Amino acid sequence: MVVKGKRGFEDLDAYKLALKVVQEAYRISKSLPTDEKYNLISQIRRASVSITLNIAEGYGRYHYLDSLRFYYIARGSLEEVLSAFIVCNELGYTKGKLESQRQLYGNTIRALNGYIRYVRNQKQGYKEYGERAVKEEVTFYDATPTDS
Repeated sequence: MVVKGKRGFEDLDAYKLALKVVQEAYRISKSLPTDEKYNLISQIRRASVSITLNIAEGYGRYHYLDSLRFYYIARGSLEEVLSAFIVCNELGYTKGKLESQRQLYGNTIRALNGYIRYVRNQKQGYKEYGERAVKEEVTFYDATPTDS
């Protein structure tokens, strides 16, 4: 059941800012030369989307250590996008845009780090599972053919 005005991860400041990073990444990728289609364009798009997807997946996990793992991956993807912004600037593709991109990065990393700190302090699932991460049981399937 979703409470009116509450949408879960979509309400997180870190997620909202990450969406702006995605928009910026897609905006500049449209202006890159076509020979970058399978290199820089693909990489910056995948890395930017990875930020939002990992925030959402982390939000959906119960144990805080499990959630944190996804938030750390999102943080790494955010760093990757910043690096792509820098590369685009250095190659002359986006002259004059880097300062605003760095500002967007800074706002996003602060929001994400703040949320990581909040989740770490809440320790949801600690009473049930302690300090160990929750792992799903491994199921083995017998794939040997049977005589039918």
